Amino acid sequence: MKQPGWAAEPTVGEMQLDERTSMRRVAGLSTELTDITEVEYRQLRLERVVLVGVWTVGSAAQADASMIELAALAETAGSEVLEGLIQRRDKPDPATYIGSGKAEELRTVVLDTGADTVICDGELTPAQLTALEKVVKVKVIDRTALILDIFAQHATSREGKAQVALAQMEYMLPRLRGWGESMSRQAGGRAGSNGGVGLRGPGETKIETDRRRIRERMAKLRREIREMKTARDTMRARRSASGVPSVAIVGYTNAGKSSLMNALTGAGLLVQDALFATLDPTTRRAALDDGREMVFTDTVGFVRHLPTQLVEAFRSTLEEVTGADLLLHVVDGSDPLPLEQIRAVREVITEVIKEQGTTAPPELLVVNKIDAADPNELTRLRGMLPQAAFVSAQTGAGIEELRERLSEVLGGLDVDISVLLPYSRGDLLARIHADGRIIASDHEEGGTRVRARVPHALAAALSEYAHSGPAEAVPS
Repeated sequence: MKQPGWAAEPTVGEMQLDERTSMRRVAGLSTELTDITEVEYRQLRLERVVLVGVWTVGSAAQADASMIELAALAETAGSEVLEGLIQRRDKPDPATYIGSGKAEELRTVVLDTGADTVICDGELTPAQLTALEKVVKVKVIDRTALILDIFAQHATSREGKAQVALAQMEYMLPRLRGWGESMSRQAGGRAGSNGGVGLRGPGETKIETDRRRIRERMAKLRREIREMKTARDTMRARRSASGVPSVAIVGYTNAGKSSLMNALTGAGLLVQDALFATLDPTTRRAALDDGREMVFTDTVGFVRHLPTQLVEAFRSTLEEVTGADLLLHVVDGSDPLPLEQIRAVREVITEVIKEQGTTAPPELLVVNKIDAADPNELTRLRGMLPQAAFVSAQTGAGIEELRERLSEVLGGLDVDISVLLPYSRGDLLARIHADGRIIASDHEEGGTRVRARVPHALAAALSEYAHSGPAEAVPS
């Protein structure tokens, strides 16, 4: 029976959200081993955690914001945050990340709170990870491992799962550890007849075998991702050849990119108040008020200090940005440091574009969540970002104005053409009507003479029919 308030047909995002929340963590039922030395591979099923960070640069507000973001990441991964510590240092301690004295203090906090995991707000070296675990005597992970764990939970497509698996293996490879029998040699190295033919020599330890298998698996994943990249490039080239403008929605994680895409296209994507809720890029077509169509692509969100393993693994996905005609840069207007979000996103985009050797597409800033933002901060943002559009994807405020801005910006990307199309090329005339704006046209003996504004891709397809006469001489 249909429940009150339910839609007749649930959207894809609603079904994904139901599936994601169908399995919930039950507090107090953990069976984690208390002695971490009995575990060869650290598990990332987080429960009760204590956060620790090192404040090296920036203001106290920036340090606090970084810890608040780390807490949000931990909660997204499915854990309960109990306490947070920040230490002021010139640079992280090379031995234990926070220094021996702070590590002992952290051990006291872990005992007082009953935490079973410590999360560090930075990427720790294998030596720092091992040394800190010996002091606090509970599982220790860093920010990179935490983000990788969230990606592993939220990846749904075959390409997304392969990219996350590759990033996790790149992170895991230098951090493999073994204890007891795991560090012993295999049959090789035993004396004389005990080993037998082919088994004499120094042998191979268990940890070396694991590293070799991981490298083989990584090589296989890279081949699979290259094959999937070819398919993605083909689809991107097909969209580009169609002449329909492409808009890539980029921004900080949880800035409201999927909500904005739903508001602009009615796509029904998954929307959740969590970091990295959606990872797989989604493309939807929508029409502007003047009838022209455009393609929106929702991309993976960014974060401060995005792990380099993820940037490398998601390279083919991030390339959607380089092929776009326009970047719709979404900013969370309710965030305490929105300008820090903008800088973090632009750093990643600049890195990707530089490696591709292309020019950056034009950017339109969109400040979202104005309904939840502080009015005074919103006024300050309007003064600092005068060219930005201010919207609320939740309430719909400013969406129509954003559509008008998109029409203006994309219209400025079009070019003027003057062509003489044979009557046998009615398909090209139809594309001009669909994707461009006709200024003047006239039917002649040799074909249809048209003056119009069209996208660059369509102008290239029409170049062989360019009319040499003056464009202003075309009668209306």
